[in-house]
Order: sequence, then C-alpha cells, then structure tokens
Amino acid sequence: MWLAVFTIAAIALIAGLGLSFAARKLPSRPGELTEQVNELLPQTQCAQCGYPGCRPYAQAIVAGEAPINLCPPGGDETVRRLATLLGRDVVALAQVAPAGHSVAFIEESLCIGCTHCRNACPVDAIVGAHQLMHTILQSECTGCELCIAPCPVDCISMRSVS
Repeated sequence: MWLAVFTIAAIALIAGLGLSFAARKLPSRPGELTEQVNELLPQTQCAQCGYPGCRPYAQAIVAGEAPINLCPPGGDETVRRLATLLGRDVVALAQVAPAGHSVAFIEESLCIGCTHCRNACPVDAIVGAHQLMHTILQSECTGCELCIAPCPVDCISMRSVS
C-alpha cells in the first residue's frame, strides 16, 4: 500500500514540476501576452510607432505584425525587455524620425498659460505654471505633435532641429 502512495506522490511531483517548467517557458495566451507587452511599453500614447497608442502597438507585436523596436520614448531598454519577454533577438531602436527631426516650439509671447499643451504632452517636455508662460524642453520633446491641437491660441509650432 505504501508503495502505491509513494508512486502516486512521485508522479504528482514530476507532473507539477513539468507544468511549472512549461508555464515559464511556453508563451502565454495572446490576451495575457498582449497585456504583458503593453505593461512594458512607456504608455506615452505618442503614436510615433505608427499605431494610435501603446495597446494597439502591443497587439500588433503579439500578432507578429510589428517589430519590437518602434518605440522612441521607450528606447533601447524597452526593446531589450520586449525581446526577453518574447524570446526574440535584441535589435537596435528603429530610426522613426530622420536625423534632423522636429520638436515643438512655443511662441512665448502668445502663450496664455492655459496648461492644455502641458496636459497633452506624453513625456512631460512642457514646463510652466497655470496663467504663466510655458516653454518646451527640446531635449525631452519627442516630436509627437500631441500638444498642437489643444492649444487655443495656436502658439505652438514644429521646428526642425539638427
């Protein structure tokens, strides 16, 4: 009788270890994998990858319709994390914008300090207080143009930088 109990316990232990190993090495269901990929993306919703937001880009990655290196705000670190999660090779970040890409510029004499542009900026590249002039940190601006539409006085334009 004890032999049967030990045999069943050993089989259960081996099956449990096998399932644990398989759960770690095999891909998750597509919905779960999409959620994991989406969590690794920076959630800036800047659309620089060619998709309207991070979740559609994550869905395209999981479906194999998009490469993992199209997210400038995420940078090389996000590409590395996505490659690790998906079991793909690490590739260099795609050059989405040309070398002389554009960044937003605020004509400060026209700015009324409404903060609409600041709230729309996905990377917090706009600084300024309510009812005071705002300015854009060119080193932080990704050129997504999401700040232009909310501006009620049209004081934001895109300028090329080298």
